[in-house]
Amino acid sequence: MQVDFKPLIVSLILNGQAEKALDLLSENYKVSTPKLKVGLPKGHKAKAFGCYTTKDATISVLNSDVILNPFVILHEFYHHLRTSIDKKHKGTEKNADKFAREFIEAYKSLSNPQS
Repeated sequence: MQVDFKPLIVSLILNGQAEKALDLLSENYKVSTPKLKVGLPKGHKAKAFGCYTTKDATISVLNSDVILNPFVILHEFYHHLRTSIDKKHKGTEKNADKFAREFIEAYKSLSNPQS
């Protein structure tokens, strides 16, 4: 993984290019690219900002604002990554959060090298 990979992914999401970010993530981790759609599936809690559906390998986000949220996109991509092998939901929410935070921290440290 190249040094600037994580900050690049966060930057793409922040700049409205979540699909491109997902393509690069999928290529890097050697998994299929998940679909991305606005609108949560029926029956999902309105308080959720996003969810991953294993059946159709889709990351769904609450609204068009959330598609610009790197934490949500990366958190849900983690679930895609973990389920790509055997189609079972693996990985805890804590691990998905940690995965997303690592990308965001790399982006922040590149943006603010003094901190």
